[in-house]
Amino acid sequence: MIMKRKFLLLSTCLLPLLGRSQTTALQSFSISAVRLLDSPFREAQQTDLDYMLALNPDRLLAPYLAAAGLPPKAENYGNWENTGLDGHMGGHYLSALAYMYSATGNKQVHQRLTYFIDQLEICQQKSGNGYLGGVPGGPAMWEQVKAGNIKANSFGLNQKWVPLYNLHKTYAGLRDAYVVAGNAKARDMLLKVTDWFLDLTANLTDAQLQEMMRSEHGGLNEIFADVSSITGERKYLTLAQRFSHRAVLEPLLAGQDVLNGMHANTQIPKVIGFERIAEAGGDPAWGGAAAFFWKTVVENRTVSIGGNSVSEHFNPATSFTSMLESTEGPETCNTYNMLKLSKELYLTSGSTKYLDYYERATYNHILSSQHPGQGGFVYFTPMRPRHYRVYSQPQEGFWCCVGSGLENHGKYGELVYAHRGQQEMVVNLFIPSTLTWAEQGLTLTQQTTFPMEERTQLKLSLKKPRTFALSIRQPRWVPAGQLLVQVNGQPVATRATSPGYVTLNRKWRSGDVVTVALPMTTTAEYLPDHSSWVSFVHGPVVLAAVTDTTDLTGLRANGARMAHVPNGRLYPIEEAPVLVSTNPNVAEGIKPVAGQPLTFTAASLIDSDKYRNVQLVPFYQIHDARYMVYWPVTTPAGLVARKEELRRKDEEKRALEARTIDQVTPGEQQPESDHGFQGEQTETGTFRNRHWRHATGWFSYNLRNSKRAARTLRVTYASGDKNRQFSILVNGLPLAKVRLEGNPQGDFYNVEYALPEALRKPTAPTELTVKFIAEASSTASSVYDVRLLQ
Repeated sequence: MIMKRKFLLLSTCLLPLLGRSQTTALQSFSISAVRLLDSPFREAQQTDLDYMLALNPDRLLAPYLAAAGLPPKAENYGNWENTGLDGHMGGHYLSALAYMYSATGNKQVHQRLTYFIDQLEICQQKSGNGYLGGVPGGPAMWEQVKAGNIKANSFGLNQKWVPLYNLHKTYAGLRDAYVVAGNAKARDMLLKVTDWFLDLTANLTDAQLQEMMRSEHGGLNEIFADVSSITGERKYLTLAQRFSHRAVLEPLLAGQDVLNGMHANTQIPKVIGFERIAEAGGDPAWGGAAAFFWKTVVENRTVSIGGNSVSEHFNPATSFTSMLESTEGPETCNTYNMLKLSKELYLTSGSTKYLDYYERATYNHILSSQHPGQGGFVYFTPMRPRHYRVYSQPQEGFWCCVGSGLENHGKYGELVYAHRGQQEMVVNLFIPSTLTWAEQGLTLTQQTTFPMEERTQLKLSLKKPRTFALSIRQPRWVPAGQLLVQVNGQPVATRATSPGYVTLNRKWRSGDVVTVALPMTTTAEYLPDHSSWVSFVHGPVVLAAVTDTTDLTGLRANGARMAHVPNGRLYPIEEAPVLVSTNPNVAEGIKPVAGQPLTFTAASLIDSDKYRNVQLVPFYQIHDARYMVYWPVTTPAGLVARKEELRRKDEEKRALEARTIDQVTPGEQQPESDHGFQGEQTETGTFRNRHWRHATGWFSYNLRNSKRAARTLRVTYASGDKNRQFSILVNGLPLAKVRLEGNPQGDFYNVEYALPEALRKPTAPTELTVKFIAEASSTASSVYDVRLLQ
């Protein structure tokens, strides 16, 4: 049985105590109270459900059983699930089961959920101390941590791949199994593993905890705040506060944006935790820090679809060049977490700006991140003109964005509606659905084909007439005064009791029908850096165009480590279609196609015979294709210069990519992890918005050379680094002794080192370990890029 409302939304349990919201706190309804009706969202929900059931729970459980010293019932899945992050998918899967069961009532999903919890309980009982996790070698590693032996870096802790991040997925799965799906056993298990963590860290100093938090750790502080709300025990809130990363929190408290170059999805869950701690009775200023973070990410680093990051890192707010050039555009996990943060901030503040973002990101990033036919989840969504996305397969890909993807499409009902006590019901999103508000004896059915039509209809069914306020969100995309409302076919006056809403306060009777007009217009949105690249948005829907379906290499990703990256051919940016207009409002050149809803043409703007007749449609409808979301725009006079500028910028990058056999960006978390990073006495940082790594000890990477075609090793250095001496080894043999004395030619320069002829022989290894070793009393210089070139 689904849990009662008082436990269902932890984030509202303590809201009346906080003084951060209106007199009566906003609450969302339980997902079990909302059922989706026919729409792309319901189709996505069903596609996700099928994908979930295609997975073998015993293979997902195998890492937990192995870590507990029990024989697994099946072998691990591959990919990220047997290369060090074993078990992270099991935690996501548990959360996904909880949401999907609550959203659909599906009995098979409930059976899976119950079985999963029962098997995890066996593992926890075997551990004997409350611990539960799938981290390979976890118990021994945690004993090292407990003893104060802590060796942390951005993606590792004591030689394990982000074990705290991994553990967070298990915590979140147990919480969701209890809070969302009502599994009481999961509550007891969650408390036991939280008490284990209390014991693990009890004798560690605050400095040692902060050192641990250099390693990615998900939103553990959020979980501990949730446990405090569940139990009412302050000790868990104290744990949440102690396990909050001060290096991220303190600049936010001071209103400072220091996000450039930071690994994006490492930070967002921490900030959700700051918000939850404020809600659960901690320092209210932490909620302000979370709001500041949201503001700078959404306003300064987010593209029109609602996503952010390039190669998983926050790009500079003042330059989106890398966003347009990279094949590794916004990461789905980031938006998954930004939606969680937006939900929390909305419920505490009541501000509809959080819903405007929530809606935009839901329609355009989350809905588009799952293949609507075959299923499969997207990791990166490139904004590069004429590139494409790749999709996971159930038995192959186990990336983080598969885990969050499993959750995403069972959560669509979470914020469609909300309420303030029993006095006001709120309609936030225009998604076909039925809400059952049992306490009010009310069933509300929202019928619409929005955004295909510019209206929605709300039909009320009541056990008896009731007086309450019905508030309907006025989205930012509807011009002021144009959200028109009828009740039972008659126009009615509305009032604004809360900013961003129109409100009807009356005695409602069963059978009453409210019709809402939602006029949409097409607008042009430039990138946040104000460069001359534009996307088009109709209402909340981002429009994009299919350009072709060629060279879709790896469209269905296999189990290879980097298969989540769309590594097909890069098409020249200067050959992408350009919009040419003398009108400052370029959106006026976007015209609807008669008889085809949400279909537009830009023929009068496009300076290309090849692409002039492409159609702009909702981005969430585009799959298995190369596309344009952002378009370069110029005037007729500037067209020639614009094309030359684009050609010059892109030509060198494509030439380098064509020569590159394998590449790693030092200091960036996932590339380093994917290339077997190891090191001692080594640090990372950023300079001129580029990541680096140096060492007074050493560091190394494993680069792939499968066809033995590599001829040189190219290393990028900074011009200002001087008097640094180090050696470069390849597979343990000396390649070069390096002494850096700087370089006056710009900020960065490249050096190519010829590789030995022996590496070309048929018997030569196909993996090269490249190692940088500092000389005594010197530094292995800041390295910005390492490439094998043919």
